[in-house]
Amino acid sequence: MRAPMSVVIPTLNAEAALAVCLPGLFEGVQAGMIRELIVVDGGSDDGTVVLAQDAGATVIETKPSRGAQLRRGCDVAKGEWLLVLHADSCLQDGWTNIVQAHLGQHRAGFFKLRFEGGGVMAAMVSGWANLRSRVFGLPFGDQGLLISRKLYEDVGGYPEFAVMEDVAMARALSGCLVALDCRITTSAERYHEQGWLRRGARNMLLQLRFLAGASPEKLARVYRKR
Repeated sequence: MRAPMSVVIPTLNAEAALAVCLPGLFEGVQAGMIRELIVVDGGSDDGTVVLAQDAGATVIETKPSRGAQLRRGCDVAKGEWLLVLHADSCLQDGWTNIVQAHLGQHRAGFFKLRFEGGGVMAAMVSGWANLRSRVFGLPFGDQGLLISRKLYEDVGGYPEFAVMEDVAMARALSGCLVALDCRITTSAERYHEQGWLRRGARNMLLQLRFLAGASPEKLARVYRKR
């Protein structure tokens, strides 16, 4: 019997992050759950591609657009289930037991967000993210996504947006999302660089503008202005 799950990770100059993320996936290989690892790279000029290949991943190189990268990776994936992760996110030990218990359900799953390093601001931002995802059904990409191939195709897959592809997917999955009792730890590097309040407020504003109808192309230009 073939392993049920394909892991899809979009990357762009993510060598350091990927080196931390990949070891946590070995648990899934040992448990016979991961059929393949697909890394979709948007044109890295560091060691991302070599690292992914050394780990046994199928590497697809495409344009640097996270939505387009995710769509390409999910389209070629062979698993009955897709586990979509950001390169700077790591699942807690024992995640395979929780994921295994979810397989077979119709709903998609997402994980409880935690930022590496901890601290008061990290707890506040992650707390809001977890509350938002549970109450409003809006988990974002750094919370991961576990989804069956059938449900993924039913909602039309990831849109090829440079930003907000995760918000669009969450909206498409309205009523079909459930929080998994499993933590995912993501990098806080950009929050440390830009400030917790500044980056948090900026992200929220962009999300609200998208939900109000602003185009992803316009928001991508704003997003790139650090």
